[in-house]
Amino acid sequence: SRKMKLLDCPLIGRRPISEFDYVGEVRKPPVDCDTETWAGFVFNRQGAPSVLRERWYHRPTGYWFILDRDTLTDEVKAIVDAREVRYDIPA
Repeated sequence: SRKMKLLDCPLIGRRPISEFDYVGEVRKPPVDCDTETWAGFVFNRQGAPSVLRERWYHRPTGYWFILDRDTLTDEVKAIVDAREVRYDIPA
């Protein structure tokens, strides 16, 4: 039998994955870099299984959140406070 994939929404708990949008890996962009470095940041990602910090969006609640997820086991390791991933952008 097939099981429905579920993900925990920080606001309302476990929900079907179809209610969520994966927005991407949280990565700090390079500052004051050349075109080649910027292109590498935009187009290249780590492909090996690991724990990634990711942005997700839950459509029914309109809630954006960040989690650490093991891409090999698909296990959510932690829901992360967005203040932990903020970074200063130089003026």
